[in-house]
Amino acid sequence: MELILKQDVQNLGFKDDIVKVKPGYGRNFLIPQGFAVLATPSSKKVLAENLKQRAHKEQKAVNDAKAVAEQIKQLTIKISAKAGGEKLFGSINNADIVEQLAANGIDIDKKFVTCSTVKRVGKFTASIRLHREVIVELPFEVVAEV
Repeated sequence: MELILKQDVQNLGFKDDIVKVKPGYGRNFLIPQGFAVLATPSSKKVLAENLKQRAHKEQKAVNDAKAVAEQIKQLTIKISAKAGGEKLFGSINNADIVEQLAANGIDIDKKFVTCSTVKRVGKFTASIRLHREVIVELPFEVVAEV
């Protein structure tokens, strides 16, 4: 079953992508939730026209995302947390990274930040998706609080 996504769906695609899914997933979840519509020939033509008209705005969004990516690449983030030796009392996750970015003047939603849960002191990296075409790696260091 072919569908046109009306918004970004995690692990499936981005807004205005044409995706193939199993019929049950499309009929019972994506369409009723308003995440997608059927990809009929007429809706494909409408989508193509909309994408053609939106191409200029899309290029501006990509350029803005690349500018933010350059800002992020220049950052050095140190997150301090309570630790006993090398092991943390708790963990560092996406929300902590977003908080550090906000402290540096970069506002990003935490759902666009991907990193494993960190439970030790050391150096790690997080992946930040600023746009479907712009993904930046952010190195950060977790240090023990003094």
